[in-house]
Amino acid sequence: MQTNAAVLRAADAPYMIEPLDLADPGPGEILVRVAGAGMCHTDLLGRVPGDLVAKPVVLGHEGSGVVEAVGPGVTGVTGGDHVVMSFDSCGICENCRAGVPGACPQMMALNMLAMPLDGTPRATTGDGEAVHTRWFGQSSFAGHAIGTVHNVVPVDRDVPIEQLGPLGCGVQTGAASVLISLGVGAGDSIAIFGAGAVGLSAVMAARVAGATTIVAVDLHESRLDLARDLGATHVLNGADDDIAGQIRAISGGEGVQYSFDSTAVPEVVATAVASLRTTGVCGLVGVGAAEYTLDANLLLMGRTVKGIIEGDAVPQTFIPRMIELWRQGRFPFDRLITSYPLDQINQAEADTQSGKVVKPVLIP
Repeated sequence: MQTNAAVLRAADAPYMIEPLDLADPGPGEILVRVAGAGMCHTDLLGRVPGDLVAKPVVLGHEGSGVVEAVGPGVTGVTGGDHVVMSFDSCGICENCRAGVPGACPQMMALNMLAMPLDGTPRATTGDGEAVHTRWFGQSSFAGHAIGTVHNVVPVDRDVPIEQLGPLGCGVQTGAASVLISLGVGAGDSIAIFGAGAVGLSAVMAARVAGATTIVAVDLHESRLDLARDLGATHVLNGADDDIAGQIRAISGGEGVQYSFDSTAVPEVVATAVASLRTTGVCGLVGVGAAEYTLDANLLLMGRTVKGIIEGDAVPQTFIPRMIELWRQGRFPFDRLITSYPLDQINQAEADTQSGKVVKPVLIP
């Protein structure tokens, strides 16, 4: 079949809307007509010079839509189902079977290479040129995407399917990091560094968890205002002096029990660790830094730094959980979203990088 897609042909090139010939879904694959696709910070890895992300490629890994066809061996999903697409995993390794698919040993191969493991392209141009269309098991900056049995999550049909895509990665990462990986509970304290989609989702989740001190730190005052609306008890501008000292003062002088960084800025991560009480835990999800320099004395006093992948969530159970919280008015993730037509993807990307919008969702 033919579909239109936003194709990136070079790290410094604009996206171009091109018609592609898409293969029929093979064994374990699911064809989804995309209703909306969130743009996540990880999609910006396509802009890194070099061969980190092979080109030409269709990015997008927060897709949602309607199933149009399923390949051989697919059960539990059928034509007409509304679905959210999340990250891919093998489904059979020890970590997948233990409920931590984000730690699947094939995580990089299945998600970052943007090509099926068998090397067979699923999309070509009219003249037969292969295009990479398996970014995070979906490549959803397109009218149609091919997902897998391990990353396609059926959802109820009475929710706005075009808005659900961000639940597949960014929103899931922020919320699940707080609720699952860190295990923040009632009465706890947490400082959240970066008030983009991931950080604001962490703010909402901390409120759901019953945390009584929720500090949001960012450089954009508009995002700090939104963080306050979504549940932050305190907000700090990251450009101010002694952020760690301010957070310790807010938390009674000792420091917070949890901190969470989505920026991957080394100086910010060091501040996030310095903001902790002894025995506190800092969760890291930001992508981009090559190394961090931390005060060893802080760690020797019992503090922990924890790397987190996709919030340690199982998408098949956590995505419906977020939707139910949204129904109850306790998790208004839709307040993060600004919609753009797919052919305005370059503007959406620019608005994301400038901080003008929190979470663009592209509508084919």
